[in-house]
Amino acid sequence: MNEENEAPQKHGVWPRRIAIGLFALIAVTLAGFLIYTADYYHAGDTAATLSASLSASGEFNETDSAIAIGDDEAEVGIVFYPGAKVAPEAYIPLAYELAERGYYCVIAKMPFNLAFFGIGAADAIIADAPEVDSWWIAGHSLGGAMAAQYASGHEDELQGVLLLAAYTASDLSTTDLVVDIVYGSEDGVLNRDALEKNAANLPANSTTTVIEGGNHAGFGDYGPQAGDGEATISAAEQWAETADLVEEAVEEAR
Repeated sequence: MNEENEAPQKHGVWPRRIAIGLFALIAVTLAGFLIYTADYYHAGDTAATLSASLSASGEFNETDSAIAIGDDEAEVGIVFYPGAKVAPEAYIPLAYELAERGYYCVIAKMPFNLAFFGIGAADAIIADAPEVDSWWIAGHSLGGAMAAQYASGHEDELQGVLLLAAYTASDLSTTDLVVDIVYGSEDGVLNRDALEKNAANLPANSTTTVIEGGNHAGFGDYGPQAGDGEATISAAEQWAETADLVEEAVEEAR
């Protein structure tokens, strides 16, 4: 009688053990992910000071999903996707430079500061500014790659793509989009082999510009980045030169 009762009990042990094991694995994975994403690059003092100044002047609008700088009735709007594990506020100085040139620039806030969790963020940003005539999408590093992926499915809604220290793994070669790549000569993070390998994904009229003395982190204000080269120009110079290049691309596309 005891043997008959023991067999079902043994059969029930393994499913419970498997379930407990799977739960433990999920819990450990989730904990590791949260620890990984909690360690990110914060915005520097320049971005914080500029944010406060713009807020006081009314040129700055921040929501739970985005940071907007400039006139939302401007002719040209630029959606910006931040780099991996970089606070969106770090790109306020660059966005300000773009706004100073007459563009409406909106920095998307990404879940966990990782753009591949928010590839479609541009949808709401574009919908919220119906007065803007034409839109570009830009991004830094991983944000650039995800911006390009967004563009590959929304080419009719965009005029161009601006990739800062980034390349596109999405095929844009057959689109009418203007696609420009910009990176710093001292960039120690950008994978040059991948940049060259994915060049076939670019439209024929695409351009690549190297900012002499610039580095990877210099597109934002978040301090030195692991593995990056040392810039020989200031971050302010890199922001200004980047904005000049964006302005040139936008004007040529008109």
